[in-house]
Amino acid sequence: MGSKVTAADVARVAGVSPATVDRVLNARGGVAKDKEARVLAAARQLRLDRALDLRAARTLRVAAFLQPPENPFHAVLAQAFADQNKGPNPYNLQTKVYYVGPDESPAKTISKIAPNYDAVIVSQPQEAALAGTLEKLAAEGTPVITLATRILAKGVSHVGPDDYRTGRVAGELVGRCLGRAGGTILAIAGHMSMAGQAARYQGFRDVIAERFPGCNLLPLRESRDSGSRAAALVGDTLAAHPDLAAIYNASAGTMPIADLLKRQGLAGQVMFFTHELTSERRALLANGVLDAVLDQDPVKEVAIALHVVADAFGRSPLKVESTEPPVRIYFRESL
Repeated sequence: MGSKVTAADVARVAGVSPATVDRVLNARGGVAKDKEARVLAAARQLRLDRALDLRAARTLRVAAFLQPPENPFHAVLAQAFADQNKGPNPYNLQTKVYYVGPDESPAKTISKIAPNYDAVIVSQPQEAALAGTLEKLAAEGTPVITLATRILAKGVSHVGPDDYRTGRVAGELVGRCLGRAGGTILAIAGHMSMAGQAARYQGFRDVIAERFPGCNLLPLRESRDSGSRAAALVGDTLAAHPDLAAIYNASAGTMPIADLLKRQGLAGQVMFFTHELTSERRALLANGVLDAVLDQDPVKEVAIALHVVADAFGRSPLKVESTEPPVRIYFRESL
């Protein structure tokens, strides 16, 4: 029988110190990613039983850069990350959420914080400086995943639906609900600098133009993810277009808009469509204030993004089948 493999043997094969081997195999942290990978590879090569355990050697730290929780979609994302931290967590990942507001620079914030983490998940507006920052991180070996909205940057993975196709589905839904007579439609986006929202609106507009000639789509309005601003936009539109037939709100502000429609006695008369089936929107749907909700399942998106991170570190026995979760439509009767 051969002699027992020691930490010194692993250190020699990996080209590191025995102390580094001890830190890696006992999950004490504080070891660079490349050294950790070399230690685990050497331990497996020497068939050291502890390293052959499928349990991840150390907790991987993930930074998620989201928009403020005033946006209901991002509030759900943040809660999903918190739930993943407290769940079974088979990949041994822990995620810290950082909110980056509209007056802050995502590129500067991420450049400052990301070096302290093993992987980065980003849901922010497209901008050249941010794309450059993400490309640099990816080139340095940090897994970078954009979540829900795509940022065009080399080496970056994306998890989220096909926003253009989702917009077309929304346009088809609104057009068919209005029927042959059509009507005036107001579409509200949060920030058109969010690539996903821009693509979604383009799909919505294209379908209305192609298939529903009786519909009059008003110029797009931006709420900047402010609920009060979204309601004010609807109020101004109703004053200028008392024949308004439908509202398609693709971002924050659904509750303030619903309150406005109730105050003016228009709830259930002006058709109302939005995204993401939060508990508040579920109630509005059940009460007939909302006509339909398109939901892309942000909780599943978070789970997929963390699976992509785990896969990048070789911690997932199964490959990610799809990074594009399906979009579902909910009506009152499907709750």
